[in-house]
Amino acid sequence: MKVIILCNEIQEKEIISKPTATDVNVSFTNNKHTFYSTYADAYFDLLADELNLEILRNDIPVFINSVIQTCKELPNNCIRLNAWNGFLKNEIIEIATLHHLEYVEKVMNKLSWKYQVSSDDSGLIVPKIISMIVNEAYFALEDNISTKEEIDIAMKLGTNYPYGPFEWSEKIGLKNIYFLLEKLSRTDNRYLPSKLLQTTALL
Repeated sequence: MKVIILCNEIQEKEIISKPTATDVNVSFTNNKHTFYSTYADAYFDLLADELNLEILRNDIPVFINSVIQTCKELPNNCIRLNAWNGFLKNEIIEIATLHHLEYVEKVMNKLSWKYQVSSDDSGLIVPKIISMIVNEAYFALEDNISTKEEIDIAMKLGTNYPYGPFEWSEKIGLKNIYFLLEKLSRTDNRYLPSKLLQTTALL
Protein backbone atom coordinates (compact mmCIF):
# COMPACT_ATOMS: atom_id res chain seq x y z
CA MET A 1 0.00 0.00 0.00
CA LYS A 2 1.22 3.50 -0.85
CA VAL A 3 0.41 6.33 1.56
CA ILE A 4 1.13 10.02 1.03
CA ILE A 5 1.02 12.47 3.93
CA LEU A 6 0.83 16.26 3.68
CA CYS A 7 2.36 17.50 6.92
CA ASN A 8 4.85 19.72 8.73
CA GLU A 9 8.21 18.60 10.15
CA ILE A 10 6.83 18.01 13.66
CA GLN A 11 4.03 15.80 12.36
CA GLU A 12 6.45 13.89 10.12
CA LYS A 13 8.76 13.14 13.06
CA GLU A 14 5.82 11.96 15.15
CA ILE A 15 4.60 9.64 12.39
CA ILE A 16 8.09 8.25 11.77
CA SER A 17 8.29 7.42 15.49
CA LYS A 18 5.14 5.25 15.21
CA PRO A 19 5.53 1.52 14.49
CA THR A 20 4.33 1.06 10.90
CA ALA A 21 3.92 -2.10 8.81
CA THR A 22 7.02 -2.78 6.69
CA ASP A 23 5.05 -3.43 3.51
CA VAL A 24 3.59 0.10 3.49
CA ASN A 25 5.33 2.82 1.46
CA VAL A 26 4.83 6.15 3.25
CA SER A 27 5.94 9.40 1.59
CA PHE A 28 5.77 12.93 2.98
CA THR A 29 5.30 16.33 1.35
CA ASN A 30 4.44 19.86 2.42
CA ASN A 31 3.12 20.83 -1.04
CA LYS A 32 -0.66 20.55 -1.43
CA HIS A 33 -0.60 20.24 -5.23
CA THR A 34 2.08 17.52 -5.11
CA PHE A 35 0.01 15.76 -2.48
CA TYR A 36 -3.19 15.67 -4.51
CA SER A 37 -1.52 14.92 -7.87
CA THR A 38 0.48 11.92 -6.58
CA TYR A 39 -1.09 8.47 -6.85
CA ALA A 40 -1.60 6.74 -3.49
CA ASP A 41 -3.90 4.24 -1.84
CA ALA A 42 -4.43 6.56 1.15
CA TYR A 43 -4.15 10.34 1.57
CA PHE A 44 -3.56 12.14 4.87
CA ASP A 45 -3.91 15.95 4.75
CA LEU A 46 -2.56 17.02 8.12
CA LEU A 47 -2.06 20.67 7.10
CA ALA A 48 -5.73 21.34 6.39
CA ASP A 49 -6.80 24.80 7.53
CA GLU A 50 -10.11 24.10 9.27
CA LEU A 51 -11.25 27.71 9.05
CA ASN A 52 -10.44 27.99 5.34
CA LEU A 53 -10.64 24.43 4.06
CA GLU A 54 -9.40 23.70 0.55
CA ILE A 55 -9.93 20.15 -0.72
CA LEU A 56 -8.54 19.79 -4.23
CA ARG A 57 -10.13 16.39 -4.93
CA ASN A 58 -13.48 14.93 -3.95
CA ASP A 59 -13.21 11.60 -5.77
CA ILE A 60 -11.13 9.86 -3.07
CA PRO A 61 -11.43 9.52 0.71
CA VAL A 62 -9.01 11.89 2.49
CA PHE A 63 -7.97 11.80 6.14
CA ILE A 64 -8.14 15.43 7.30
CA ASN A 65 -6.65 17.03 10.41
CA SER A 66 -10.01 18.42 11.55
CA VAL A 67 -10.48 18.76 15.28
CA ILE A 68 -12.91 21.68 15.21
CA GLN A 69 -15.06 21.08 12.10
CA THR A 70 -17.27 17.99 12.11
CA CYS A 71 -17.84 15.57 9.23
CA LYS A 72 -21.26 17.16 8.74
CA GLU A 73 -19.46 20.45 7.98
CA LEU A 74 -16.86 18.87 5.68
CA PRO A 75 -17.09 17.38 2.17
CA ASN A 76 -18.37 13.78 2.17
CA ASN A 77 -14.97 12.34 1.24
CA CYS A 78 -13.31 13.68 4.41
CA ILE A 79 -12.35 11.50 7.38
CA ARG A 80 -11.50 13.48 10.51
CA LEU A 81 -8.51 12.73 12.70
CA ASN A 82 -6.70 14.52 15.48
CA ALA A 83 -3.29 15.52 14.12
CA TRP A 84 -2.63 18.49 16.36
CA ASN A 85 1.10 18.71 17.13
CA GLY A 86 1.96 16.30 19.94
CA PHE A 87 -0.92 13.87 19.38
CA LEU A 88 0.18 11.76 16.41
CA LYS A 89 2.83 9.98 18.44
CA ASN A 90 0.16 8.70 20.84
CA GLU A 91 -0.45 4.98 20.70
CA ILE A 92 -4.07 5.52 19.59
CA ILE A 93 -5.19 7.94 16.86
CA GLU A 94 -8.63 9.47 17.29
CA ILE A 95 -10.84 9.38 14.17
CA ALA A 96 -14.39 10.36 13.23
CA THR A 97 -16.21 9.43 10.02
CA LEU A 98 -19.77 9.18 8.74
CA HIS A 99 -19.30 7.38 5.43
CA HIS A 100 -15.96 5.55 5.35
CA LEU A 101 -15.73 3.24 8.36
CA GLU A 102 -14.69 0.18 6.32
CA TYR A 103 -12.04 2.20 4.50
CA VAL A 104 -10.68 3.53 7.81
CA GLU A 105 -10.45 -0.01 9.16
CA LYS A 106 -8.68 -1.22 6.02
CA VAL A 107 -6.10 1.60 5.96
CA MET A 108 -5.37 1.65 9.68
CA ASN A 109 -5.02 -2.13 9.89
CA LYS A 110 -2.69 -2.09 6.89
CA LEU A 111 -0.57 0.62 8.55
CA SER A 112 -0.71 -1.30 11.87
CA TRP A 113 -1.81 1.89 13.61
CA LYS A 114 -4.16 1.64 16.56
CA TYR A 115 -7.16 3.95 16.34
CA GLN A 116 -10.39 4.84 18.12
CA VAL A 117 -13.51 5.94 16.27
CA SER A 118 -15.11 8.82 18.19
CA SER A 119 -18.49 10.45 17.76
CA ASP A 120 -18.55 13.26 15.21
CA ASP A 121 -18.40 16.13 17.71
CA SER A 122 -16.31 19.30 17.63
CA GLY A 123 -13.13 18.69 19.61
CA LEU A 124 -13.37 14.89 19.50
CA ILE A 125 -12.36 13.63 22.98
CA VAL A 126 -8.72 14.27 23.90
CA PRO A 127 -8.34 17.72 22.27
CA LYS A 128 -11.49 18.85 24.07
CA ILE A 129 -10.06 17.74 27.43
CA ILE A 130 -6.65 19.33 26.81
CA SER A 131 -8.26 22.58 25.63
CA MET A 132 -10.32 22.79 28.83
CA ILE A 133 -7.18 22.21 30.91
CA VAL A 134 -5.35 24.96 29.02
CA ASN A 135 -8.33 27.28 29.51
CA GLU A 136 -8.38 26.64 33.27
CA ALA A 137 -4.64 27.34 33.41
CA TYR A 138 -5.23 30.70 31.74
CA PHE A 139 -7.99 31.51 34.25
CA ALA A 140 -5.49 30.71 37.05
CA LEU A 141 -2.86 32.92 35.43
CA GLU A 142 -5.46 35.67 34.96
CA ASP A 143 -6.19 35.54 38.70
CA ASN A 144 -2.47 35.63 39.60
CA ILE A 145 -2.70 32.24 41.31
CA SER A 146 0.68 31.15 40.00
CA THR A 147 3.14 31.50 37.12
CA LYS A 148 3.12 29.62 33.82
CA GLU A 149 6.20 27.64 34.83
CA GLU A 150 4.77 26.60 38.21
CA ILE A 151 1.41 25.62 36.71
CA ASP A 152 3.17 23.47 34.09
CA ILE A 153 5.31 21.76 36.75
CA ALA A 154 2.29 21.15 39.03
CA MET A 155 0.31 19.58 36.18
CA LYS A 156 3.15 17.28 35.11
CA LEU A 157 3.92 16.16 38.66
CA GLY A 158 0.28 15.84 39.71
CA THR A 159 -1.11 14.03 36.66
CA ASN A 160 1.98 12.56 34.99
CA TYR A 161 1.02 14.37 31.78
CA PRO A 162 3.92 14.73 29.31
CA TYR A 163 3.38 18.49 29.11
CA GLY A 164 1.93 21.24 31.25
CA PRO A 165 -1.02 23.29 29.93
CA PHE A 166 1.13 26.17 28.66
CA GLU A 167 3.57 23.76 27.06
CA TRP A 168 0.58 22.07 25.38
CA SER A 169 -0.72 25.42 24.14
CA GLU A 170 2.65 26.27 22.56
CA LYS A 171 2.92 22.87 20.91
CA ILE A 172 -0.68 22.78 19.61
CA GLY A 173 -0.98 26.48 18.83
CA LEU A 174 -3.08 28.69 21.09
CA LYS A 175 -5.26 29.81 18.16
CA ASN A 176 -6.36 26.21 17.57
CA ILE A 177 -7.36 25.91 21.22
CA TYR A 178 -9.12 29.26 21.23
CA PHE A 179 -11.17 28.54 18.09
CA LEU A 180 -12.21 25.15 19.46
CA LEU A 181 -13.27 26.65 22.80
CA GLU A 182 -15.07 29.49 21.04
CA LYS A 183 -17.08 27.06 18.93
CA LEU A 184 -17.90 24.77 21.87
CA SER A 185 -18.94 27.74 24.02
CA ARG A 186 -21.71 28.65 21.57
CA THR A 187 -23.74 25.76 22.99
CA ASP A 188 -22.08 25.21 26.38
CA ASN A 189 -20.87 28.01 28.69
CA ARG A 190 -18.37 25.65 30.36
CA TYR A 191 -16.10 26.20 27.37
CA LEU A 192 -16.07 30.01 27.44
CA PRO A 193 -12.44 31.01 26.75
CA SER A 194 -10.62 33.01 29.37
CA LYS A 195 -10.16 36.65 28.37
CA LEU A 196 -6.40 36.28 28.72
CA LEU A 197 -6.39 33.20 26.48
CA GLN A 198 -8.50 34.99 23.86
CA THR A 199 -6.31 38.12 23.91
CA THR A 200 -3.10 36.10 23.69
CA ALA A 201 -4.40 33.82 20.92
CA LEU A 202 -5.57 36.72 18.75
CA LEU A 203 -2.46 38.88 19.13
